[in-house]
Amino acid sequence: MLNPTRRRYHRCISFAWLILLSAATGIPCAFGQDSAYQDELLNLAEGQRLHEDPYWRILMHYKKGLRGDTSLIDDPAFFLAPDGKTNPASELKATLKAFFEEPTEGKPAAVCRFAARYEWLKERLSIDPSRLPVPACASFEEFMRQTQPESVALVFPMAHLNGPASMFGHTLLTIETANKSKLLAYAVTYSAFANETFGPFFAVKGLTGLYPGYFSIMPYYAKLQEYSDIDHRDIWEYPLNLTKPEIRRMMLHIRELDHIASDYYFFDENCSYALYFLLEAARPGVCLTDGTRGWLIPLDSVRAIGRQGFIQGVAYRPSRTTKIKYLAAGLTDSEQDLAMGLAKGTVSEVVMTGPAASSMEKIKTLDLAGEYLQYLYTKGMMPQATYQERFIKTLKLRSQLGTVADDATEKIPAPVQPDKGHLSNRLALGVGIKDHDAYWETRIRPVYHGLMDNDDGYVKGAQLIFTDLALRWYPEKHKVALQSLDIIDIVSLAPRDRFFHPVSWKITTGLTRITDEDKEDRLVYQINPGGGMTFSTTHLGLLYAMLETGLNASGALEQGYALGAGGSAGMLTNVTPHWKTHLFARDIYYGLGDTFNAFEACLQQSLSLNPNQSVGLDIRRRKTRDLYETEAKLVWNLFF
Repeated sequence: MLNPTRRRYHRCISFAWLILLSAATGIPCAFGQDSAYQDELLNLAEGQRLHEDPYWRILMHYKKGLRGDTSLIDDPAFFLAPDGKTNPASELKATLKAFFEEPTEGKPAAVCRFAARYEWLKERLSIDPSRLPVPACASFEEFMRQTQPESVALVFPMAHLNGPASMFGHTLLTIETANKSKLLAYAVTYSAFANETFGPFFAVKGLTGLYPGYFSIMPYYAKLQEYSDIDHRDIWEYPLNLTKPEIRRMMLHIRELDHIASDYYFFDENCSYALYFLLEAARPGVCLTDGTRGWLIPLDSVRAIGRQGFIQGVAYRPSRTTKIKYLAAGLTDSEQDLAMGLAKGTVSEVVMTGPAASSMEKIKTLDLAGEYLQYLYTKGMMPQATYQERFIKTLKLRSQLGTVADDATEKIPAPVQPDKGHLSNRLALGVGIKDHDAYWETRIRPVYHGLMDNDDGYVKGAQLIFTDLALRWYPEKHKVALQSLDIIDIVSLAPRDRFFHPVSWKITTGLTRITDEDKEDRLVYQINPGGGMTFSTTHLGLLYAMLETGLNASGALEQGYALGAGGSAGMLTNVTPHWKTHLFARDIYYGLGDTFNAFEACLQQSLSLNPNQSVGLDIRRRKTRDLYETEAKLVWNLFF
């Protein structure tokens, strides 16, 4: 259960609905407050103990803590009672009293500002609307009449390691209205509002809740452009089986969260946790927010929502990057060069009018040129006038070739669904030998995915690991040792090709062991960043090379630290869909502080037994200073 003492919700931003969801002042009644009726409702609510009702706790985001009930929201604007954050009964009484207050300029009617509370209390207490100054929220009813929301989908954009806020992926909801167009649907999302995106700063501030989190509502097509065109992220849509009454309850709660923000916590109080409250408000009796374990990964939230019976299908939206790579894979090198030349304007479109190529080859080349043109424009690599001129010419040439039944752009095969891949937590049990010392090893990793894990449902060549803890037991020495603690271990092996030139990079920081001159393992704190290039080959898989730096700090070092630089190179190959191998070498010379050279060569093997089990074999050869070590380890991995 999450710690409520550090959950904070302050202010929210709404975009598309800023006007439609603005609180209505209503038409004030001519009569004064109906005190007798107010007292009657207060007594009835107290008699039914509505402040203890689970749905009231959902609407107010109350959670049990060490000091009793506390709302995860602490924006004063969300509460009507001075102690409403910690007193459910006091807040309910203040809410009922507010319904009898006349609206004034700058103070909208409570039935509109707190529409979800009003509708629930009206039903539970059989409130007579005619006895209130404002009997109903006219603006909300008008919005519902005009938009007619009919369906909701959960959307999961895939992880994007080059965006610190998107390393684990993201979740949002879309609300499809009566026009039946997904692109014209509304996207409801909760995210951090950050002024900078520098990875280390973002990580620290995101972990400590120093960013405000906001709900925002915008046209779905704008979100699709952001994720698929700019962030290069494939998108998965999961239609939900919400009924119209459930959708209405969710919309009412969204309204109450308008202009209410929270402190955003990267691991728990994040995009997925905030959406849980919307689904709990929509379907009373569902329990999502109490099921977290202190952290919540967006992909795990998709699984949890599926287990609660919400999901009724799935749809795949490939990103523009995926489309370009798929189209390019079906063309020869010369055809790819031609498509790129058309997009960049280095080749005249006249070459496409000749008889040299078949109609199908021309269609595929022009489709690729069109997609790449759009990519260049969305990345700001081409002015609008140039883009429009070239794109129109490309469309005209393409239209002259007609349509084909097997249009390549419509046949991009969907990969394995993210929620069908291995689970996020991993327990590893292993046995190994280091020189002449045998050991047993236990590793526990709460998140998320490693290079040697099965890539089904994940981004190939990406590793994202936090707090990977390894303990070893040496039976002959009767010794237990902390072998390592990888606080952060991120690797992005993004392949380069004609169309894309990403930089591959890595960052590892945490505790590890190095061998000193006496051949003793010493625990040191390390920081090991690097950057380089990766290329994808048909038979050898991913080939990469990086320049790296390394910093070790420990009282066990003579100078207290060792700072150096070097490089690494490797090959990551899927021999079969279930068998993966990784061969790499790393060499770093530490020239400042303690001076020595550290070389390592390693062969890793991993065999997937099923999505959530695998066995691995690691063989390493190290040379630290003038000391050589050989180590072999066999492990069994269980994902849970």
